[in-house]
Amino acid sequence: MEIVKIFREGGLVMWPLLIFSVVAIGLIIERIVFWVRVYRRENRVVKDVLNIYRRDNVVGAIDKLKQNVDLPIARIFLAALLLEEPNPEEFRLALETESQAEIPVLKRFNNVFETIISIAPLFGLLGTVTGLINSFSSLNLGDVGGTKTAGVSAGISEALVSTASGLVVAIFTLMFANTFRGFYIRQIARVQEYGGQLELLFRHRYERGEKSYASTR
Repeated sequence: MEIVKIFREGGLVMWPLLIFSVVAIGLIIERIVFWVRVYRRENRVVKDVLNIYRRDNVVGAIDKLKQNVDLPIARIFLAALLLEEPNPEEFRLALETESQAEIPVLKRFNNVFETIISIAPLFGLLGTVTGLINSFSSLNLGDVGGTKTAGVSAGISEALVSTASGLVVAIFTLMFANTFRGFYIRQIARVQEYGGQLELLFRHRYERGEKSYASTR
């Protein structure tokens, strides 16, 4: 097969590049599944929870969140709603603390992507160097056009294939890494927006409770 032939021409550095590409593809698939699940269900779940909570049905809102606990926003809301008789400051602090705790989940595998993006071109460059070394070692000035030109061609092929392969792996990973970084930034903004809406509802509910308590005294 043509791919196998190209892989062999690339030399030893093709093996770590192959490992990098397999790891990158696996992690990219995991992140795609994660973000599709988040964006497909998050808006609907948040709207339902806010509407239920707006009707002073705290238990119903908690039950709805527990049914969707695989979503980061559900875990953030639960951390605040499960507090026992919190004041507005404690409620806000719970939202902020859990939001910070969810950041590693949202940024998962970013360091791995950055490592692959950085190292893959270096392995390609290493293949370039070893290919040129093989070419020069096969070159015999007294035998130009003779029997040893095959070794020179093989070395040049190794240099070119390894360089191209390293760049392909890095560019492919970089495109998806930047896409996931954009998803992360957008998700942080949405968490702040949704958290602010829930906090406002809680403050209104808390102030009504305070006024009711004061009127009974």
